Amino acid sequence: MPSLSIKNVPQALLEAIRRRAARNQRSLQGELMAIIAKAVAQEPPFQQSEQSAPTQSAASSPQVPQKSIEQIAVEHRARWPQAFESGPRGVNIIRADRDSR
Repeated sequence: MPSLSIKNVPQALLEAIRRRAARNQRSLQGELMAIIAKAVAQEPPFQQSEQSAPTQSAASSPQVPQKSIEQIAVEHRARWPQAFESGPRGVNIIRADRDSR
């Protein structure tokens, strides 16, 4: 199961969560899980657009809008209609990196 890590938690906040966990007779980990579960349950459900198709079942994970490769290509061509003429090619960068070792 994946895990989360929260860094640089202010001491006052950490102590408040510890007190809350003790009040609810939970471990710190259990209290944090309860807080996260409650926050996610209160969030309104995500409304998926008609253009994107689901790739996973709703029970396995939250839905994230998906773009097809064709949609991404169209957006890319609209943003950069001309190919880049200057600058190094990727293959040259890779070869230079490889040869420097």
